[in-house]
Amino acid sequence: MGLSAAREGREEGRENSADGAEALLSRYLEEAGARRNLSPYTLRNYAADLRSFFAYLDGQGIDVRAVDRHAVRGYLAALLEEGVAPASISRRVSTIRSFYRYLRGAGIIDSEPLAGVRGPRRERRLPGFLRNEEVTALVTSADADTPQGLRDRAILELLYASGLRVSEVTTLNTADVDLDERALLVHGKGNRERIVLMGRPAARALEAYLRRGRSGLARGAEEALFLNRDGGRISQRRVQLLVRKYALVAGLDRRVYPHLLRHTFATHMLDGGADLRVVQELLGHASPNTTQIYMHVTEERQRRVLEDALDGIARVEEERRREREERRRADADQEE
Repeated sequence: MGLSAAREGREEGRENSADGAEALLSRYLEEAGARRNLSPYTLRNYAADLRSFFAYLDGQGIDVRAVDRHAVRGYLAALLEEGVAPASISRRVSTIRSFYRYLRGAGIIDSEPLAGVRGPRRERRLPGFLRNEEVTALVTSADADTPQGLRDRAILELLYASGLRVSEVTTLNTADVDLDERALLVHGKGNRERIVLMGRPAARALEAYLRRGRSGLARGAEEALFLNRDGGRISQRRVQLLVRKYALVAGLDRRVYPHLLRHTFATHMLDGGADLRVVQELLGHASPNTTQIYMHVTEERQRRVLEDALDGIARVEEERRREREERRRADADQEE
């Protein structure tokens, strides 16, 4: 066979491989879209990620069906060299893994080539939190003269002062409240129950809602603690919207959401000297490792405070040095 014939054969093989990859991609997207009810936007992202991988394989002369973990790792290395963000690389690994699991499940390949392959470790982001004055502005922005306002203030107080998840707030029943002990019986993840204590402001807000607000919303024998305007149990979505609403009313120029108040509760507790295990119990974390991240927030906050203080001292010292230098020059001018 001549060189031209060999070259034509290789090019034809690549075209067949590319055609085969596109056919497999179409089948995968159709199956994934139907089975998992994915949006067109998500399917477009899947297609873009997989076509990027297919282009790399084509450049390496590797058939889509003959991929092994070495080929995948080579692709990841190429992405890193191009400066693709680790989070984007991790997403592509997830998409490729899902694609090859589909191929194996369909009997097109015999094994999963991504076994043992992981994306780059994502940089851990520290949770944000609100300052004390921001929390006060948020909570007091609710109008305590209407049933909805009394409800909303009680919800805001509990999200912050008890560190509850939004799902835990919405599943509370009136029977879960003990105002005398300032305690709540909370139903957390995995249907685990825990006792959560309230501070006095939260207890006062909840008592005001129960005495003067809830009756204005109730329409029947609903056992839910927090009711919507129709008398039914308030939804998580509604709580998210009301937190956002009162953040705007309070003039907070940042995105505020229910879980941010939970982060704030944990950070403020640890800043105040609370034991990590106590905060773990209050938050309902199964492992102290989950709570540990708030220690990093506290340490980072303390580091910034210290650095700001040192910067302030340095500025004062620099001002004093300049004043001394100016006085020496003035004295020297007088002597002359």
